[in-house]
Amino acid sequence: MFKAMIMLSRRADMTHEEFRTWWLDEHAPLAAGLPLLRRAVFNVVDEGHAEPGVDGVSELWFDSKADFEAAYASETGKATAADSLAHVSGRVRLFVTENVLVQES
Repeated sequence: MFKAMIMLSRRADMTHEEFRTWWLDEHAPLAAGLPLLRRAVFNVVDEGHAEPGVDGVSELWFDSKADFEAAYASETGKATAADSLAHVSGRVRLFVTENVLVQES
């Protein structure tokens, strides 16, 4: 399983609540439609408890990096990326290996 984590910083002209509303109500449905996407989690950073400049962290799972790249090469992927870039001042993509320490029971 391939996992991408994406850290987002809102545009300077957006409030934390405006970012949250856009990300969860408008952007999330686009991201959920990415081809080959296996799982998606959007984590909104609690206002006032964040490192400066980080407003949200998404976690996206695919079967492989090739599937991730294919998803973002698709029309849906291009639209998702364009929507993101239009609403953020910064985006950092991290490709990670997940190491589960405690499993849900």
